[in-house]
Amino acid sequence: MRARLGRPDVAAYGDRFDLPEATGPLAVTFLGVSTLLFDDGETAVLFDGFFSRPPLWRVGLATVRPDEARIDDVLGRLGLGSGDGRRPVAAVVPVHSHFDHAMDSAVVAERTGAVLVGGRSTLNVGRGGGMTEDRLVPVSGGSSLTFGGFGVRFAVSAHCPPDRFPGTIEEPVVPPVKARDYRCGEAWSVLVEHGSGPTALVQGSAGFVPGSLEDWSAQVAYLGVGQLGVQPASYLTDYWEHTVRATGAQRVVLTHWDDFFRPLDQPLRALPYAGDDLDVTIETLDREAARDGASIHLPTVWRREDPWHAAPS
Repeated sequence: MRARLGRPDVAAYGDRFDLPEATGPLAVTFLGVSTLLFDDGETAVLFDGFFSRPPLWRVGLATVRPDEARIDDVLGRLGLGSGDGRRPVAAVVPVHSHFDHAMDSAVVAERTGAVLVGGRSTLNVGRGGGMTEDRLVPVSGGSSLTFGGFGVRFAVSAHCPPDRFPGTIEEPVVPPVKARDYRCGEAWSVLVEHGSGPTALVQGSAGFVPGSLEDWSAQVAYLGVGQLGVQPASYLTDYWEHTVRATGAQRVVLTHWDDFFRPLDQPLRALPYAGDDLDVTIETLDREAARDGASIHLPTVWRREDPWHAAPS
């Protein structure tokens, strides 16, 4: 069977970009792939923080490294950093250690004064980026951390198949390196709980561990869907079962659907059909959402959004 050409038309889902703009201090800002900034006006926690977005040819044929100019542009637009009236970030938390999640994490943490949180693989990315041990925070399944008003809990998860760069990172990664040197490492499901009440599941990769989230409750799920649309239909329903249905989330926000080889200063577009199928993903998850009375949304890049506004409690 020949590969399908082209890519899904994101414009066809224009009505899904309907999350309310945040009017209060608590907000989530989507920044492409699975990068999410949780901010309550006093404390900010950044998941992934991947802004370099090197082109496909470089990822496949050459070496990659953090693009400091692109990173600085994004942090400047967000007003994040240390000094010069910018706001610091408490923690940078990659959901696993592939390049499109963790490659920029050490640079972003250093620029913003954050600690870097993760398993052995992510911390070796930090070490390779020159971070000192006192800025590296190890976690394992069951770990729970507090940053200002945010509680962050970790459960062991998995990468969506196929994991093209499996394994753990055993030594510091000093860029430039091949993209494959950013092996997946430890993957996480993360529960974010704010002291004022809102809760959210951050599931950055479309993988899961059955039963791992049974004791968690989340109002909102940020659900990574990269590669999900090319999986067997049963995998999509199992994924929903063990993430959204397990936590009882009623508002589901899809992430990791955009073409991450395209710079963030250009309009986001879906991954091509050769690697994923957003149309299949949305069609299938819509059926699961209808069974549970849940709703499915797409986040608007750069916009401070309030995914909890008018969401069922």
